[in-house]
Amino acid sequence: MNTTEIFLLAMLLIFSVPYLVWRLGKTDYVAPLAVVQIIGGVLLGPGVLGAAFPEYHRFVFTPAVMQSLNGIAWWAVMLFVMLAGMELDLKKVWQYRRESGATAAFALGVPLLFGCGAALLLLGYQGWIGPKGKDWQFMLGIGMACAVTALPVLVLLMEKLEMLRQPMGQRILRYASLDDVAIWGVLAVIMLDWERVGRQAGFLLAFAVLTVLFRRLMVKLEESDRWYVSLIWLAACGFGADWAGLHYMVGAFLAGVVMDAHWFEQRKLDMLFKHILLALMPVFFLSTGLRTQWDIGSYPVFFAAGLMLLASVGGKLAGARLAGKMLGWKQGEASIIGWLLQTKGLIEIIFANILLDKQIISGETFTALLLMACASTMLTVPMVHPKLHRAAGSGLLQQASS
Repeated sequence: MNTTEIFLLAMLLIFSVPYLVWRLGKTDYVAPLAVVQIIGGVLLGPGVLGAAFPEYHRFVFTPAVMQSLNGIAWWAVMLFVMLAGMELDLKKVWQYRRESGATAAFALGVPLLFGCGAALLLLGYQGWIGPKGKDWQFMLGIGMACAVTALPVLVLLMEKLEMLRQPMGQRILRYASLDDVAIWGVLAVIMLDWERVGRQAGFLLAFAVLTVLFRRLMVKLEESDRWYVSLIWLAACGFGADWAGLHYMVGAFLAGVVMDAHWFEQRKLDMLFKHILLALMPVFFLSTGLRTQWDIGSYPVFFAAGLMLLASVGGKLAGARLAGKMLGWKQGEASIIGWLLQTKGLIEIIFANILLDKQIISGETFTALLLMACASTMLTVPMVHPKLHRAAGSGLLQQASS
């Protein structure tokens, strides 16, 4: 077979296998299609399928095929996250800046502390820290992995739960977006890359200046031109953020945040969102999993995964509860917000891959983080769905942000 035929064979697997598992297995309540796609990518990757059938894996997922899949995946998630950013109302962000900042700080800080505590316990045993990792890097890295919120998966789950455009959904989007920017900034510190810290400051300054010019331009254009210019803006912001070490997804989200949804027809925005979700996002979910190297390891890996899951979920719930008490939230809000913010998905896997590449964590620790990411994501819908039913009855979802 030539490269084109092998690429199409890979696309056949990407779209058919997770869908059949999801539809025939009726996993929607425990594992929505996006979650099945994430886990499917991991299982189809070198750690499972590649280990069981190495020749078949090398035949289908060749370097040329993976390069093509990665290109589609990057652009897919950038478009998706940009649209998520457009859903966020900047006026509300500024109006509720105290609430958003305080909640984001608690939702990031508490699981970070819990995760550092879990890492401290693991440091007492051999085999968890990587050969080039220092104790503080290992602790901060595990802490941040426990504090991560997967923005693309969070948006998907809130859309599925029909709360993305509800006031509470907008609040959660604000909290997660602030934490997302902070997470990649802390990663630069963990990597001891002070040059990138300077680049990040320069990127944010340049972004602020260019945003003013961009917004002035957009209001003068016809809608047909706005669509095209928005894609140029997206590519530029993604490039700038990735160059600065903030990750291209942060740039994509920032690109969308400074765009007003009313610049575009809402019906077209909804159609674009659904088409990206249908035709492109499965490639992102699967291709990221396909790049994941892991080994199931021994029983201690499951203990470490459980410890990190407890730190992650417990930290998010505790952080949301503390924020709720300080800000006077109504009963039930903190639990819903905490469970949704603990969703890990692929962002945590990407984060863990970077720590593994830099040899700050060992392969066993990476496997534990991978298991924790899958478990936390699968817990979200079963835990949140009944809480939303109770909240809907009390009108909680329709309330304003304060």
